[in-house]
Amino acid sequence: MMEQGPHQNPSASTFSIAEEDHTLANSLRFVLNKDPRVTFCGYSIPHPSEAIVNIRVQTTGDHASVVLKDSCHKLISLCEHVRYTFDDAVEEFKQQKKAREKNAQQKKAPSAPMDTSE
Repeated sequence: MMEQGPHQNPSASTFSIAEEDHTLANSLRFVLNKDPRVTFCGYSIPHPSEAIVNIRVQTTGDHASVVLKDSCHKLISLCEHVRYTFDDAVEEFKQQKKAREKNAQQKKAPSAPMDTSE
């Protein structure tokens, strides 16, 4: 990541991120815009054939680089939460499926013949 432009106003900066696209940029823009310290955030991709994203961040006074770093950490936490929630749901689904299959097999199994020889 590289900060672009003059560094006279640390509360407003543009950052270039190489080898990224809309996936990261839009997610990061979303998290940044939820931060009350951010007054403006937007991104652009200069050319479709280049894997570079420019993210503009303007804040209420905090250093834009600090706010961007905080938002990156929040995005990582959000992604981890989604992954763990998804993994838990998949495991629960597998357990429920196994229980349903077991119940179905028990219903299909022939019952033992009754002893009527008495």
